[in-house]
Amino acid sequence: MKTRAAILRAMGVAPPYADSRPLTIETVELAPPGPGEVLVRIKAAGLCHSDLSVIDGARPRPLPMALGHEAAGVVETLGPEVEDLAVGDHVVMVFMPSCGHCTPCAEGRPALCEPGAVANRNGELLRGGTRISLNGAPVHHHLGCSAFAEHAVVSRRSLVRIDRELSFEDAALFGCAVLTGVGAVVNTARVRPGETVAVVGLGGVGLASVLGAAAAGASQVIAVDVSAEKLEIAARLGATATFDARDPDTAAKVREQTRGGVDYAIEMAGSIDALDAAVRMTRRGGATVTAGLPPPGRTLPLDIVGLVAEERSVRGSYIGSCVPVRDLPAYVALYRAGRLPIDRLMSGALTLDEINTGFDRLREGKAVRQVVRFD
Repeated sequence: MKTRAAILRAMGVAPPYADSRPLTIETVELAPPGPGEVLVRIKAAGLCHSDLSVIDGARPRPLPMALGHEAAGVVETLGPEVEDLAVGDHVVMVFMPSCGHCTPCAEGRPALCEPGAVANRNGELLRGGTRISLNGAPVHHHLGCSAFAEHAVVSRRSLVRIDRELSFEDAALFGCAVLTGVGAVVNTARVRPGETVAVVGLGGVGLASVLGAAAAGASQVIAVDVSAEKLEIAARLGATATFDARDPDTAAKVREQTRGGVDYAIEMAGSIDALDAAVRMTRRGGATVTAGLPPPGRTLPLDIVGLVAEERSVRGSYIGSCVPVRDLPAYVALYRAGRLPIDRLMSGALTLDEINTGFDRLREGKAVRQVVRFD
């Protein structure tokens, strides 16, 4: 079948993107779903810094590539061997498919699926190869989803079924921002009621971490960013104190605010300086969790004596250490109960043809989460 999709042909194109148009809207050929695959009609797809990092070249990917990895839609066609979904089901896409058989999957850690990581790195689906072509040439998949499109063929392992009552715009955010941001707090850090949390970097994922820390019962939720506007948003979402990351004394001020440092610092800025500051914000015995993704090759110098003698820890978190089929419905239930107001992260809706302008807003820090709406 033919469908429209946003295609990236070259990374590192100079902004503003509304003029340079790194994403071109093309009519591509989409192969039917193979075994274990599903054709989804996309209804809403969120713009994320992970997409932006491919556009600006910070995280190189094979090209050409159909971008987009945070989305919700409707099942249109089931491939062979798919027996637990039905046509018409509403689904959320998850950007790491899990095979269910490798060592991490067997340990209950599907976010670390080994075949899924290989497929994502190669720009392919879980079973190998691509299902998108343009003028007879293959187009790579972005994280198994390629959701900036009217339709997508994805692995069944990239989908979680949701209730039909949830709006597609809200549902889309659960596939990345919520799983990653909330999961880093409740799964990776395992924050308990009464503990203290600092969140460094207040994009959509970071603000979801603020919501997650508040929902987990943290006694103090400290928000840190360079944007006064995002600090104000964090305060409305439950942050008990906010600090300007540009202040060189920010880490010391956070330690003073929390009488020695936070139990957990959650770094979501994708910056080595931010990660260093997050480590310095923690108390003796505290932990830093990072889901920020700086460009490949960046390293963090650590005070090893402090790491050992003060029993500090630094831990990575991918997709919030989530088990999506378990966690996503639980987060939706919290949203419905009013304890996880994800809808308040929404900055506005776009059409597919406006997507380059949307990435300008994201790059300039003028938006938290924008959603491409497919009517």
